[in-house]
Order: sequence, then structure tokens, then C-alpha cells
Amino acid sequence: MDSTSLTALGDEVLAVARESVAGRASRTIHGGHDRMLRETVIALVAEHELAEHESPGEATLQVLRGRVRLRDSGGEREAGAADHLVIPPRRHSLFAVEDSVVLLTVVKPLS
Repeated sequence: MDSTSLTALGDEVLAVARESVAGRASRTIHGGHDRMLRETVIALVAEHELAEHESPGEATLQVLRGRVRLRDSGGEREAGAADHLVIPPRRHSLFAVEDSVVLLTVVKPLS
């Protein structure tokens, strides 16, 4: 059985993001593009974002550290550590209010 410390991994991914010109970094911890379920730890440095994009399937976002703002055509929701958001099934973006680490969980639709 695999075990991952989200705290330690969050520290690692955030360190990479802080060195990145894009201000972000990620690491998939379960699944991948060839699997139905995918879990990815994403770090965003304050004032950086994942630009507007389509939802890849049914998805949730758990904030592990920091504060983020999820935006879509219906408005925006701000969330902090320990908050859980359901990602809308439409175009959206994610903005880091402060240095942040989130866990993105995606289930791809059946083909």
C-alpha cells in the first residue's frame, strides 16, 4: 500500500514553484491521463494562476495550504487551508491569493 505525506510533498512542490518563472509546479500522486481517477498536488506562488481552462471531468479541489480563488462564469469562491471545493463543469481558473498548495482530484468521464 502506497502512502504519501501531503505536507512533505506540498513543501517540495511549493519549493519548485517558487523557482519557476510560471510560479507553479505539480506532481501527480495517483493515476494519470490513462486512468479514470487522477490526483495531483499543485503549488501556486502568490499572485500566480492557472489560466482559464476547461474542466477535465468531475473534479474537486482541497486546499492544503494558503488561500486560492476559483473563478468561473458564475463568479468566484475563495478558499483557505482545509477547505474543499467542487470544481464547476465549465471553464474556470485558479488564482493564488498567497503561496498555496492544493490537491486536485479528477474523475474523467466514461468514453
